[in-house]
Amino acid sequence: MMRKRSVVAPEWWDYTTISDDLVADVAKLTVRDLEQLSRPGFKVVMFDSIEEFYLAEALEYIEAWQQSTPDNPCGVCGPIGPTEQLPLVARIVNATGMNLGRLGAHFWGMDEWVENGVAVSADHPLSFSRCDKALCFDRIRPELRLPEANMHFPTGDLSVYSRSFDSVRCRLMQGGQGDTKHWAFNDPVKRAGAYAERPPTPAEYRQLATRIVDLHPMTVMQNARTSGGGNIAMVPTVAATVGPQETWKCDKVSIWQAGCHDNAFGMRLTTFMISKGLADSAVPMSLLADHPNVQFNFYRPGIGPCAVEMH
Repeated sequence: MMRKRSVVAPEWWDYTTISDDLVADVAKLTVRDLEQLSRPGFKVVMFDSIEEFYLAEALEYIEAWQQSTPDNPCGVCGPIGPTEQLPLVARIVNATGMNLGRLGAHFWGMDEWVENGVAVSADHPLSFSRCDKALCFDRIRPELRLPEANMHFPTGDLSVYSRSFDSVRCRLMQGGQGDTKHWAFNDPVKRAGAYAERPPTPAEYRQLATRIVDLHPMTVMQNARTSGGGNIAMVPTVAATVGPQETWKCDKVSIWQAGCHDNAFGMRLTTFMISKGLADSAVPMSLLADHPNVQFNFYRPGIGPCAVEMH
């Protein structure tokens, strides 16, 4: 059957190309329904206070780093979006005297903007590595910090970044969910070439490693809204991103949804598709249906109703 064209960006694949029946089923889901979508390998967790939500997110970093030893190092791959957990991570490390260097702990930033074919430097106002350091790592006491060599960002030779997932165990990949239902910048692809009439199969998409990608127009608009006060001219349209290949090397994928990024329908859609094993690369987050250990974390009041509300 011929797939629909996107109603948002006709030259791209995205969630507006999925079946009307699936849309109708998802829109009916209540918050209580979402809670009941856990299954082996996929856990749905609800938080009723925003303070507990972000504290729990920060503690995931700490709990993963606690498992690291100098002869068996491990680490965390983390997002920019959400960022509220980052100062909490630094505060916990400082308060407990956790010596990240002595533990051999590692950190991967999951993506970075690209301009003129190369990842932006840390002095770019929207740089993700700059944000990670300003909100977290530079706030950790110098004697407790990660060595620079243990911090990995998708800049320069991306194959070096990708191979680091083979030499050090990533205990946790943490992220949010964007408007295009992505983690990191794993957006849907353009309708071109082999994918002019169909999106990549889940198996094809999962073969993608760390790479430079063109961003879906929805992603560019979202980042202008969340990071640039709506100034879309300042937001790059290309980024480097960790890929599914590296994601499947991580012990656990934990997605944090406070209702600040994706909307009521989108949060329901990916939860339902992962729970039911409905992997479709037009909804990239749904591919996590095939990962063995995924957790979706929600701020319950932030989910909102999926209903007509005129504003």
